Amino acid sequence: MTAEPEPVEEQINGETAVANGADDADVVTPWTVKTSSATGIDYDKLIAKFGCRKLESDLITRLEALIEKPAHPMLRRGLFFAHRDLARILDLAEKKKPFFLYTGRGPSSGSLHLGHLIPFMFTKWLQDAFDVPLIVQITDDEKFLWRDIPLDKLGEIANGNIKDIISVGFDPRKTFIFKNTEYMCPAFYNNILKVWKVVTINQARAIFGFVGEDSMGKSAFPAIEAAPCFATSFPHIFGNKKNIPCLIPCAIDQDPYFRMTRDAAPRLKYEKPALIYSTFLPALQGAQSKMAGSDQNSCIFLNDTPNQIKNKINKYAFSGGQATTEEHRRLGGNCDVDSSFQFLRFFEEDDDKLAEIRQRYESGDMLSGELKKEAITIVQRVIGDLQARRKTVTDADVVEFARVKPLDFTF
Repeated sequence: MTAEPEPVEEQINGETAVANGADDADVVTPWTVKTSSATGIDYDKLIAKFGCRKLESDLITRLEALIEKPAHPMLRRGLFFAHRDLARILDLAEKKKPFFLYTGRGPSSGSLHLGHLIPFMFTKWLQDAFDVPLIVQITDDEKFLWRDIPLDKLGEIANGNIKDIISVGFDPRKTFIFKNTEYMCPAFYNNILKVWKVVTINQARAIFGFVGEDSMGKSAFPAIEAAPCFATSFPHIFGNKKNIPCLIPCAIDQDPYFRMTRDAAPRLKYEKPALIYSTFLPALQGAQSKMAGSDQNSCIFLNDTPNQIKNKINKYAFSGGQATTEEHRRLGGNCDVDSSFQFLRFFEEDDDKLAEIRQRYESGDMLSGELKKEAITIVQRVIGDLQARRKTVTDADVVEFARVKPLDFTF
């Protein structure tokens, strides 16, 4: 198998820029996600706009054959829905050649919410399935540039977020988690410099929408998110090898950073990063926006108590049911707009049970209150498992994950 030809739309130019989406009903940038549609973002249109590729069943079948087990439920259900060059990564895996995983987190809230956790849960599954190293970048510098948060406060938030990430179950022998303000070795900075040199200000403005009033740090930052895509940024892990590509699991709003990186990589004689993109977990209030840590009532946080989870879902979760019980029994509910059902799509592992719930709700046999009860049970379980592991994570664990050391892999 060979990698797909590069789509024309990926080239950096004004026509495909994130900044040029003012006429679209959907707004998806690294900083804003919103839509006027009750069913959420139109992901097919987003694929066309960004120039990535729909994740078709043939790639999922190849992946399952490689790992010799079923694909993750989020993958089977299309919640990871698009990609760039995933076939190339599968080619490498079939030939027993190395690749690594890279994902990240911009710390801005004291606790991660469910939407933040989705890429990490999926990344953990990928790491276990393929037994590859993982790089996690904590972009505390980004939040300093974009948010009015002091650096010392961001350091505290970042450490708490790292503990949340560790609670997903990552192994420090195979995972390197670093804060940008603490890890800036010569090799890493050299790659930042190389990206700066080949990406123009006009290109950065076209991709990210920067304006003259923005700080110069904002326009410089994307190269810092690009640098971990290259194995040479981590000599303590990969030595001097430059031909080890990465696969990035992330939400689709991060695509602009890596569209830029993929354009720059060949000019630097580096491997292009491959990506696999997730949809957004909707806010409790509905799919017009994703969960946002700045709105406490839109999110389920990792540190929410079981009672808080129950109250939030019962009070705020948007219902796809009818106005009255009689109408609901007659007309049924709409799973596509119902927030509680969307939680089940992400976190209920049993496909048959999910299908049964959909059938009962859409037929009117299950009421909205009963559906919310199903969502409360599954979310409490997911959060409860994470909280149990989170209690065991210490400051020493944070230090160990960030320690500059070889990982438990041979390249």
